[in-house]
Amino acid sequence: MKSWKFGSLLKAFVRKKDIGPSQDTKLARCLSTLDLTALGIGSTLGVGVYVLAGSVSKTTAGPAVVVSFAIAAIASMFAGLCYAEFGARVPRAGSAYVYSYVTMGEFTAFLIGWTLILEYVIGSASVVRGLSTYVDALFNNSMRNAFESAAHMDVSHLSSYPDFFAFGVTLIFSAALAFGAKESSVANNFFTLVNLLVVLFVIIAGSLKADVNNWKTTPPCTEDSCDYGSGGFAPYGVAGIITGAATCFYGFIGFDCVATTGEEAKEPQKSIPIAIVASLTVVFLAYFGVSTVLTTVLPYYEQNPDAPFPYLFEKIGWSWAKWVVTIGAICGLCSSLLGAMFPLPRVIYAMASDGLIFEWMGRISSRFHTPLMGTFSAGLLTGVLAAIFELTQLVNMMSIGTLLAYSIVATCVLILRYEESEAYEKKEDRDPRTVAFVLKQLINANGLKHATRSTSRIVTYLVVCYLVLSICIGVIFAFYSDHVAKGTPAVVVPLTVLVAALLLVLQFIYKQPTSGKKLAFSVPLVPFLPALSIIINVYLMLMLDIMTWVRFLIWMLVGLSIYFCYGVRHSKMRQRKHAKAESDGNEESWKTEGFSKLT
Repeated sequence: MKSWKFGSLLKAFVRKKDIGPSQDTKLARCLSTLDLTALGIGSTLGVGVYVLAGSVSKTTAGPAVVVSFAIAAIASMFAGLCYAEFGARVPRAGSAYVYSYVTMGEFTAFLIGWTLILEYVIGSASVVRGLSTYVDALFNNSMRNAFESAAHMDVSHLSSYPDFFAFGVTLIFSAALAFGAKESSVANNFFTLVNLLVVLFVIIAGSLKADVNNWKTTPPCTEDSCDYGSGGFAPYGVAGIITGAATCFYGFIGFDCVATTGEEAKEPQKSIPIAIVASLTVVFLAYFGVSTVLTTVLPYYEQNPDAPFPYLFEKIGWSWAKWVVTIGAICGLCSSLLGAMFPLPRVIYAMASDGLIFEWMGRISSRFHTPLMGTFSAGLLTGVLAAIFELTQLVNMMSIGTLLAYSIVATCVLILRYEESEAYEKKEDRDPRTVAFVLKQLINANGLKHATRSTSRIVTYLVVCYLVLSICIGVIFAFYSDHVAKGTPAVVVPLTVLVAALLLVLQFIYKQPTSGKKLAFSVPLVPFLPALSIIINVYLMLMLDIMTWVRFLIWMLVGLSIYFCYGVRHSKMRQRKHAKAESDGNEESWKTEGFSKLT
């Protein structure tokens, strides 16, 4: 076997995917902007809309949960706009995987793709297990009792019984996705519509009993403690609002599945940006509406954190309404399951088509125009996980994958916005490679109007510096927030220096000339908006527990073994570059031979 040199391996890490202007694809282009918007709403607005507002308002933010949702929506919109630009720039299946392949190189793309597979598998398994639990609760846990008596399991870290219902539902949804994107989107549109109608019913019905004075009430306190804050609109203070926003942020996770439809959307460069922004807007309005109704009908300290709306309707004497809420929750879970399962085979298809994972997983059915094997293999894995695992400890795994993908996409937007201008491509970079030139270019004292190779590299290095500074600041806020609040000099002084350095780096990036490339959609306020998205995502990742990071690293080690044993050698980009090199070599030898004969 041919040995690999370190230099060759390094070239493999940084080789980038070439995306041409052609929109030819083996997948069926059948999804409209409405379909994509419904997919984004359905995957994001799951059962959380019926639970999240109650739990956050009671224990974290109080009535100010509406502000927490607004902050979370703005942070999610930052990430959504970055995805929207890439959806317009790179209309291909694969979402953040393809985006990072185009910008960062093959190795980073594989890491992101492998992370996305974990995110969607765990996300799908947790949703289908939640659906099973919710349905079972309606029938007094009869399924649980039957499964435990038939096949009881007594294994540490596993479920006490195999959930055959969850396994069967997963296979049914996998079949629906495998037999056509359009057919599955019709089912998703129905579930999403019912979910939105129920949310609208909750908002309208609840507003009839709303009393704004409930935002001013004071909870009962004992002499020793006051468990529910000081009362009023923000009983837990600003810290409670920010903590609530971090929790509410996870209620907006899921819209990125729209970005995986680049090869199935009819007009991806227009419909993907519109669908992402529209879906996030609708989801925010739904969260804002239900949280407002919930906290004005009942005081925040009287909320039921597990099932707030059935409890609310019972308190106001509308017991029948809890069944309407139940129907909406089930439809919300079904649309969330479709939204979570839909992008998984698309990411597998994109990676298999590039040769980074086993090629058979990306084969497209000539009849259904979907990645049939990838869909069923992903569905089988999801079903097994949903059947045998208690997924409460694995829910954070979905978050770490999503937040990492958000960060990579925002980083890619920064780098691509300052890439070398087309006017300078294939020309010799005449910028002097001196220290004086670089120092002057940090504030663009050289007066350059268009991005060159040198300015592009300067921005890349500055973005790396920004990422390092963001991690350092995030570590301080995540682990020493109490000292920051108290104003401890040993913590505040380094934090001040780091923040000043971060703002200076951001200013240097802002001063650099951009590529000037015209896009169907562009992120506004670059570099500030993507930079803000990065630091928010980094902070939220650092807030996850240590075991989440351990499980994530184990998953990445499995992926790296696949990449180094298979992906590096079977990469389609490697094969194309070798074929091109051989072609250029043959052409050069032909020219040389022909010249010698003429002379």
